[in-house]
Amino acid sequence: MEERNKHEPTSLLSPSVHPSVHPSIPFTRPLRLTFHNIKSYLDFLSAYSAVNQGHCHPKIVEALVSQSRTLALTSRAFYNDALSTYEHYITTLFGYDKVLPMNTGVEAGESAIKLARRWGYDVKGVPPDRATVLFAAGNFWGRTLAAISSSTDPDSYGGFGPFIPGFRTIPYNDIGALEAELASDPSIVAFMVEPIQGEAGVVVPDAGYLARAHALLRAHGALLIADEVQTGLGRTGRMLACDHDGVRPDLLVLGKALSGGAYPVSAVLADDGVMLTIGRGQHGSTYGGNPVAARVATAALQVLVEEKLPENAARVGAALRARLGACASPRLASVRGKGLLNAVVINEAPGATAYDMCMRLMQRGLLAKVNEEKRKYGMGWDGMGWIERENDDGTHARTHFTLSPLSTTQPTHGNIIRLAPPLCISEGEVLGAADLIVEVIESFD
Repeated sequence: MEERNKHEPTSLLSPSVHPSVHPSIPFTRPLRLTFHNIKSYLDFLSAYSAVNQGHCHPKIVEALVSQSRTLALTSRAFYNDALSTYEHYITTLFGYDKVLPMNTGVEAGESAIKLARRWGYDVKGVPPDRATVLFAAGNFWGRTLAAISSSTDPDSYGGFGPFIPGFRTIPYNDIGALEAELASDPSIVAFMVEPIQGEAGVVVPDAGYLARAHALLRAHGALLIADEVQTGLGRTGRMLACDHDGVRPDLLVLGKALSGGAYPVSAVLADDGVMLTIGRGQHGSTYGGNPVAARVATAALQVLVEEKLPENAARVGAALRARLGACASPRLASVRGKGLLNAVVINEAPGATAYDMCMRLMQRGLLAKVNEEKRKYGMGWDGMGWIERENDDGTHARTHFTLSPLSTTQPTHGNIIRLAPPLCISEGEVLGAADLIVEVIESFD
């Protein structure tokens, strides 16, 4: 990993912080973003886990540049060797019969839902136009109409109706709720869920949640769609977050770090019994699986394997949580996460908010982002729903209400700081960052 720091800085991005104070970032190194060659920032957001391999990894950049000079795009009607090499590598790595290459995470999510619906009609025998897909409250998988139709966040869906039918939400990490839905409705074809909810505030479910959910789905003839766009590809200390529960989902959705941040690449993986329910001409993408994307994705996956980045994430992530957990400040409520997908929950006070702490961290050279903690929502298409909040003693209180799809209420408070550096970070670097975070939190006591 020391060699990684020697490659030349390359044009990049600006971080996600307040526009009135954000630095413009024209250069980068694997872990750091540099402002006008003067001030260097340690990146603890990683473009929402798109740059797990570190910014501008030379192997990934070389794949991008070399293939772009040779052939950038062909119609999927024609064969190209870059795609076949990629398809063989990714299906072998994850153990599935087929891969459907797409571009963005949300496209892959919609493609997985199409596959589940088609499987429901052709294999399960659901009556036409009756297929139902379940989602967990607090989910986030994009901004398209399908994605916001499954959302329980008024900021995402407010003002964009009418919504796509056939979607229902249930509470996250609630096996009883899943069982009740499956028992009451034979038209349910799938449950789409994040193994850890990222945008909801790095919400980690109980151990065994996914395994029990998958067993229930199998018993009721429904599929598990694992949205691993943000949690997958080493981020949680395993190649897939599902691996923590020993679960092999029926449909696996990948994106973000599938290109190491160099190119829009996503994928759906499934076995033939699901994937081949969609035939020729029934789904496609102009850019999905193009030669550049195929070369970039192959290189990005190889980097994860060759540099043992999931193993590094597990080791240094545990060290990060241990160091942060030792902080005695009353401002620190809790630390949670797996691997290098972590969050600190802040007991806020006037002038001592998570946002204030992020601004001070930026001044000290570390870029992190406030996660606005969403109150957990559930809503049926009759407009009846509920809000759930966790009490200090760990119990949950639920309030029922009637919700308009056009509601602009914003029941959020930004008291969570997400900590997700590139997976190539060393233990020394992560402990130094942890000491800085603790120092900043304690400065608000």
